[in-house]
Amino acid sequence: MTGHEKAQGPKHKRDLTRRKVLAAGAGAVVAAGVGGTFAAGAFAGEETPAAGAKASGTSSGETCYRLTSETTEGPYYIDADKLRRDVTEDQDGIPLTLRLKVIDADTCKPLANAAVDIWHCNALGVYSGYEAMGSGGGGGGGGGTPPSGAPSGSPTGAPTGAPTGEPTGSPPAGGGGHEEPTDDERYLRGTWRTDKKGEVAFRTVFPGWYQGRCVHIHTKVHVNGTWTDAGYEGGTTCHTGQLFFDEASVLATAEVEPYSTNTTARTTLDEDTIYPGNGTEGGLLKLKYKRGAIAKGVVATLTMGVDPEATQDGTGAG
Repeated sequence: MTGHEKAQGPKHKRDLTRRKVLAAGAGAVVAAGVGGTFAAGAFAGEETPAAGAKASGTSSGETCYRLTSETTEGPYYIDADKLRRDVTEDQDGIPLTLRLKVIDADTCKPLANAAVDIWHCNALGVYSGYEAMGSGGGGGGGGGTPPSGAPSGSPTGAPTGAPTGEPTGSPPAGGGGHEEPTDDERYLRGTWRTDKKGEVAFRTVFPGWYQGRCVHIHTKVHVNGTWTDAGYEGGTTCHTGQLFFDEASVLATAEVEPYSTNTTARTTLDEDTIYPGNGTEGGLLKLKYKRGAIAKGVVATLTMGVDPEATQDGTGAG
């Protein structure tokens, strides 16, 4: 995604009242039953949750009364994602457990039964559904193939605004309106419901990077829809945002395969033109991992304050 994306969001719109999330197999909805909740260690082999998870789950934290920043949806959102918590599929990368809590920013009460989407690129900067576009839809292509001479994981001082002379004809990474998928792959994408505490957890891998953007995860929160045997239908999108990673953690991942093979010039968090620069309110995740052993896994947590009465679909119509 590039700098001009922030100034002019994608112009396409959707009829959200007809939104439908398809279940991933016959047992998916049963697993997502009304009484389903997420407890610490919900995933097999998972260590205790991040130290900040409990704090972010309270109703008295500093994020309680603040709206989490809205950002652009970007061109690579695919409606009708799979209803699942584990979105990893066969993707290589550092295991990441993502724990989110959704609250009403006005009342500080948790939002139960909301549908939360996440989607992000893989370790080499490629989005599922858009493999033909290569790394992030621009900036190299071919699954993270970089411009020559860019050292692994090294930040660049180049401006992160709308680049010119892209090596492919696809839109700059993140801007230029919604792009229709080029293939049927759906790894690192998924939708799940919040429990009565407003909490939802996903298992995925730590995202990589591509030209023009820092490391990030996209997210949406949908409310007032209906959970059916087929998935989630109707409702409105009350939040569209992005989740970000601190620079030290990203540099640590750059030493681990397959991230270390991604030599695409990397945009730092401070250089990124989408990140609002306002910490957790802007989507900066709280991370926990063993120092010097990030390859063993990361737990990321964040409380998102939203306005359930708003429509924020990230396409410029919010």
